[in-house]
Amino acid sequence: MNGNQSTLIRLTPLLFVFLWSTGFIGAKYALPFIEPFYLLFIRFTLTVGVFLLLCIVFKAKWPSLRLTGHQIVVGLLIHGAYLGGVFAAIKWGMPAGIAAIIVGVQPILTALLSWQLMNEQLRPMQWLGLGLGFVGIVTVILTTKGGDSIELSTPAILITCLSLVGITVGALYQKRFGVGVDLLAGSFWQYVGTAILMAVLAWSFETREVIWDTQLILALGWLIFGLSVSAILLLMYMIREGESAKVASYFYLVPVVVSVEAWFLFDESLPLLAIGATVLTVMGVYLVVKKKV
Repeated sequence: MNGNQSTLIRLTPLLFVFLWSTGFIGAKYALPFIEPFYLLFIRFTLTVGVFLLLCIVFKAKWPSLRLTGHQIVVGLLIHGAYLGGVFAAIKWGMPAGIAAIIVGVQPILTALLSWQLMNEQLRPMQWLGLGLGFVGIVTVILTTKGGDSIELSTPAILITCLSLVGITVGALYQKRFGVGVDLLAGSFWQYVGTAILMAVLAWSFETREVIWDTQLILALGWLIFGLSVSAILLLMYMIREGESAKVASYFYLVPVVVSVEAWFLFDESLPLLAIGATVLTVMGVYLVVKKKV
């Protein structure tokens, strides 16, 4: 492996964190003009077309029928349950920060499930890192979400918890049953299954009325190419190449980056306590991913 390839591999998690964080920003821009499930249906349908083209151009190896089924399950969990839950919760009035707190439990849940189900051993310093990261995330979001009182609906809370379970189980399922699957072909089938799910949800529970504002079109374009294509390929690559708990630890950084992006784009303040918590979160991630000497 040459130096350029090695550098690219090391930068992959940082690039993933940036891309993944912009999903919250994209949702905030898009959802005032469209309902969540219909937005995701359009997004995933167009993404299926993009991945089909990529599979043809790069001559992707199509998985067997059994592996195709596994990839559809992964898609329903990671894209369907996780994104569908987060987008719906935000549309139903849950602040993105509160949703991120709930979903931020994922690395802890992933570590516990990996330990119990996949025999992935975590060192004491890694457990300490998971704890520091979670405390850091909660502190960052609580100190940047503002002081207004928030009344959370039970459906919003429940569907956000569904998102947490979806992304956690989906990542572990991909690690267990996605070995050897071509990333392009696997992602194609993931989005096929999820597009069908979103169609059922949109036509069952939504009016599917859309205000085709320029802001919505630009946000949709970014959600497709920046998130559904680029970020998901990076995530599938990291899951394939790394331990589940280590990959999940990178999600600790996402709310931190979202806070910075919100400060830059929407002039939201970043208190001193939040900056300190950001450093704590970075330390936690470092302890989890640091190789044993």
